[in-house]
Amino acid sequence: MEITAKLNYLRIAPRKMRLLVDLIRGEKIEKAITLLDFSIKKGSKPLKKVLEQAVANAENNFQLEKSSLYISKITIDEGPKLKRWRARARGRAARIEKKTSHISLTLSEVKERKKKKVKKVSVAKVKKAEEKKTKKVKIFKPKKEKTLRPVKEVKGFKRVFRRKAF
Repeated sequence: MEITAKLNYLRIAPRKMRLLVDLIRGEKIEKAITLLDFSIKKGSKPLKKVLEQAVANAENNFQLEKSSLYISKITIDEGPKLKRWRARARGRAARIEKKTSHISLTLSEVKERKKKKVKKVSVAKVKKAEEKKTKKVKIFKPKKEKTLRPVKEVKGFKRVFRRKAF
């Protein structure tokens, strides 16, 4: 069951909202609300309202529990831009675009995973495996240290760079 909630014409740029949306995409509802509560971004408040609206839809219309829901899909689309003008030097005008965004949120139920069947192993096989592990103990033997020989002193100048012969 998928539950949707939408918010249109939010006066925050979609680029700024996508930073928040990436935090909560795919998370459970409780964790997503906590992340939005402690976020310092301006868009966290309206995004939290949309999330709570979707949860209320799920609880009242479909009798689903809040704990069994997660955010399956959330998108931020660009809305219409408000065009404004600002005075600039030498009688010119600069255009300012005030961007809006549309939020669409989809919640889904968490599907319970099937438990894997565990193979039963006989006690004799377990004991044999433990015996093999205990037999393979290696004894540490320190390696013999090599004796250092004194370096012969070379008299004269040692050539470092060599020119190529033509």
